Amino acid sequence: MSSLQANTGIKSRERKRLLIGLLFISPWIFGFLVFQLYPIIMSLYYSFTEYNLFNAPEWVGLSNYMEMTKDAKMYQSLYNTIFITIFGFFPQLIYALGIALLLNQSVKGLSIYRTIYFLPTLVPAVASSLLWMWLLNAQYGLINQALGAIGLPEPNWLLDANWTKPSLIFMGFWGTGTTTIMYLAALQEVPKMYYEAASIDGASRWRKFWHITLPAISPMTFFLIIMGLIGSFQYFSQGYVFADSSGQAIGGPSNSILFYAIYLFQNAFVFLKMGYASAMAWLLFVVVLILTLVVFRSSGKWVFYGGDK
Repeated sequence: MSSLQANTGIKSRERKRLLIGLLFISPWIFGFLVFQLYPIIMSLYYSFTEYNLFNAPEWVGLSNYMEMTKDAKMYQSLYNTIFITIFGFFPQLIYALGIALLLNQSVKGLSIYRTIYFLPTLVPAVASSLLWMWLLNAQYGLINQALGAIGLPEPNWLLDANWTKPSLIFMGFWGTGTTTIMYLAALQEVPKMYYEAASIDGASRWRKFWHITLPAISPMTFFLIIMGLIGSFQYFSQGYVFADSSGQAIGGPSNSILFYAIYLFQNAFVFLKMGYASAMAWLLFVVVLILTLVVFRSSGKWVFYGGDK
């Protein structure tokens, strides 16, 4: 009888602790259910309807998804997004690693250099975009003035469809401070004894980097690639500001900076095609999910953790 009472008392205390824990996290649970899970479920439903915010949704089945296969602007936006991912994100990732390697050296004033490289990330995306629009101005921008001073061509960065995406990529290198700091943290966790052993064996700097540094920081690279792919396919603010603030239509000259997220926004809040925009959102989810799974499946061949042999 005493053991039964003890077990009952333990279960009662466990239930009480559970209720207290649920009470503390109830604001998060409420926020998740109302502001995240409910919109996700409703967007899936809306993707099969014709909905414009003013009239009740009308079920149309797969019509929105079929319409996307015939939408040239959707293909253009997807191409622009893939372009900014391949030629923007991955070069910027390599650049951030190179800067992190430099900032990992023992030189005088290192903390100042680290601060300087990190400061641009504190500037909001809209403010930094406006700053770079001024720098890239074809008539009085500092970059074209510098190019002209050394006899190089002065591109019309903001109005020439051939230069709009390169201008955004160029601007992106300025904001790699967070990636640099994360790589720097990973570099500082690499055991120095590995480098000492490699030096005794006569390994060159390149072999140390290739066989020690890269494998040791591969978990950080894996994380940054996953987050970078997700962020690149949601590329929005810079392209939108570049087009809108220069007096151009959404998407810039010849839709050269009409990224997928911008076109989704345009369909939802300009054309009020909420059903079509929801279908686009779910297509984006599927694409990003597939790419993420591919990276996860390949990670076993190039990501090495501390306990791996």
